[in-house]
Amino acid sequence: MQQTQPSVALSHREILQVLVGLLAGMFTALISSTIVSNALPTIIADLNGSQTQYTWVVTSSLLAMTVSMPIWGKLSDLVNKKTLVQIALVTFVIGSILAGAAQSVPWLIACRVLQGLAMGGLIATSQSIIGSIIPPRQRGRYSGYMGATMAVATVSGPLMGGVIVDTPGLGWRWCFYVCVPLAVASLVILHRQLHLPTQRRKVQLDLWGALLITIAASLPLLWVTFAGDSFAWLSTETALFWGATIIAAVLVVVVETRHPEPLLPIAVVRERTTALAIVGSIAVGMSMFGGSVFLGQYFQVAGGHSAAWAGVLSIPLMTGSLVGTVLSGQLITRYGRWKRFLVAGSTLLVIGLAMLSTVDHTTPEWHAMTSMAVMGLGMGMLLQNYVLAVQNTVSVSTVGAASATVAFFRSLGGAVGVSVLGAILAHDVKTSVTDQLAANGASGPSAGSGSLLDLDALPAPVAEIVRGAYGDATGHIFAIAAVVAVVSLLAALFIKEIPLRTTIDRDPEPERDADEIQVPVA
Repeated sequence: MQQTQPSVALSHREILQVLVGLLAGMFTALISSTIVSNALPTIIADLNGSQTQYTWVVTSSLLAMTVSMPIWGKLSDLVNKKTLVQIALVTFVIGSILAGAAQSVPWLIACRVLQGLAMGGLIATSQSIIGSIIPPRQRGRYSGYMGATMAVATVSGPLMGGVIVDTPGLGWRWCFYVCVPLAVASLVILHRQLHLPTQRRKVQLDLWGALLITIAASLPLLWVTFAGDSFAWLSTETALFWGATIIAAVLVVVVETRHPEPLLPIAVVRERTTALAIVGSIAVGMSMFGGSVFLGQYFQVAGGHSAAWAGVLSIPLMTGSLVGTVLSGQLITRYGRWKRFLVAGSTLLVIGLAMLSTVDHTTPEWHAMTSMAVMGLGMGMLLQNYVLAVQNTVSVSTVGAASATVAFFRSLGGAVGVSVLGAILAHDVKTSVTDQLAANGASGPSAGSGSLLDLDALPAPVAEIVRGAYGDATGHIFAIAAVVAVVSLLAALFIKEIPLRTTIDRDPEPERDADEIQVPVA
């Protein structure tokens, strides 16, 4: 007979001790996905890569994180969570060391895949552990800490990467090596502070589900990479890609419905709260990762700034995210209301992205920075609160899979966002550069070549054309992101607010209205 994993009641001090280790691990994992943002122009130029490879250095880790997250989430419901988070940390350290030693872009992409697998484990198991030791009503405060960590890591990564690249004696390889000490520190802290009961339960891995989810998530991203270059957007190859994607998606539903331990619990996904949270999380993922990746490139290529200064210009995004996530977490814990923050956050996200859609190569820096602050504030209010809404509706025995499901679609949104927006950016730049050079009676490199990203190697007139093309194309991709963010606003408006329970598991006590529950805030 299967034994349900018992919940663990910890004091505030014990929870904070565990959180230090969890947040240290999450910080180093998430920062690895954005620290390369401002370093990528230097990395790609040094390894003689292309604009397509530029995008895939980021997309590969996001995709690996996305497809592995449901697996880690389900495992966290079946086996000991402490063991899983330790395995993820060790894997991350190995991947970071190998990435720092990369001698070619394909090697770097492969190492980023390994990092992504570990990142999926760290995020999924961390959220599962928090869901197992903290009641939802009190979780707003602690989720605020986690959301702040995610926000700071996401948007401070570019600043740190820029500083490392511009510091003599370091270089871009230290963007990967710098993550190792903090990961090791997290491993030590969790070994000492985290004590969870061992789950004695037969593990039934959903291998077919894992394979089909990987196929369904990967094929659209591969199609975006090759469409318009290796074959036409409307072609037989496009039909084959999307036909296989649809078949894989249908099979995912069939397999996950019948499997006793599905990676993506269809019953949970069908619930109104979870379904709407998934829709909103996709939009958040697109803005979170797309914003940090392409804004760094915008400041460096279009603005002509150094990698370090591009990071400094990204500070408003970090500050807005930090304020939004901490403030909303504290207020949710105090008043027990969470829907209003999803609506407000989505509104601010739409406004911020719409403001960024107006930038071009002549836009003043203050305009871009103001837009980023508004976008960051909205992003911070959404990061963890969609997860909180779902965790409040499930039992502790499935909190890992439920949390990982929302995180899966948020990461999928990020992977799709970076891939699609990157493809549109590359196409717009290629078209603009080609047209302008042709108008001047000259020919130049294609947007996919490595020489376009190495502005120092280009003649001054050509470099100016490239800068203008990148600046103008950046506004186009944020206009698309703004439209996607409207979907998050609609999801937030239609989601049903359920009062946050005061216990870790469901139904141990009668539910009361949120106004009747008062929880002191430390």
